[in-house]
Amino acid sequence: MNIKISHNKNNTNVKQIKKITWTGIALNLFLAFIKFLFGFIGASHAVIADAVHSISDLSTDLAVLLGVKYWSAPPDKNHPYGHRRIETLITLAIGIILAFIAVGLGYNSLTSVREIHREQTSWIAVIGPLLSIVFKEILYRWTLKIGNRVKSTAVIANSMHHRSDALSSLPALIAVTVSSLNPELSYIDDIGALIISVFILKVSWDIVRPSLIELTDHGASEKDRELIKNIVMNIESVKDVHAIRTRKFSSNLVVDLHVLVDPDISVREGHCISQEVEDEILNKGPDIIDVVVHIEPFESGP
Repeated sequence: MNIKISHNKNNTNVKQIKKITWTGIALNLFLAFIKFLFGFIGASHAVIADAVHSISDLSTDLAVLLGVKYWSAPPDKNHPYGHRRIETLITLAIGIILAFIAVGLGYNSLTSVREIHREQTSWIAVIGPLLSIVFKEILYRWTLKIGNRVKSTAVIANSMHHRSDALSSLPALIAVTVSSLNPELSYIDDIGALIISVFILKVSWDIVRPSLIELTDHGASEKDRELIKNIVMNIESVKDVHAIRTRKFSSNLVVDLHVLVDPDISVREGHCISQEVEDEILNKGPDIIDVVVHIEPFESGP
């Protein structure tokens, strides 16, 4: 077994993850405070709901910050494939946290929409959503770039959470604008909060679904399996390949397959072919970290 992990590269990845996550924590604290402040002053339920969403970002940032120490640990006796399942569990937790927040915000919006707003929504409430749209979109792009670079599903999930915060500020901004222009339409503010909750719920599902697929040992796509087969069949000593099995492991794949070779070669030659197959798949395959090759004799007749 050959788990493809570089210790120095792993340390660099951890540093990048921690840096972007601490940045996210600082920005989320700032934006949550701004939204709560101006949402309260401007009497906007939608902006206050948006502030709660920013607070939820803190919980996912902390989950990533605490979890990276464990999922980045090297393989050991009890975890020969490493600890990347911890990252999957944290990704799943981020999605579930978002779902609970979405349901809570939606329920609060539905119970408030028929209430008479005693205070008119003020223009000052738009400051929070405007700042959020700008800063969270920048943070989303930066976090996604880091997540793709280090191939971390948890960091990518966290970037999606940042994007949801940026986009959920749009209905808050519209709701504040409409209810400020026409006090009789103050219920629009609660409808804006409800739209935000639905949007957050959709983002939650987009995060949870891939994690559930991985935890049920879902295999690679047909395209990736075909790529693996073509890589192996391009090796001169290989006569055929079959029984290709794959499973997701965080953002990577583990593979085992049966390779058919000339039945008259020596054990040493068979081992060399096996090593060549493994190296080719690791180097040219779709984010594969481990390969197990079974050597079988190739029989040409019926």
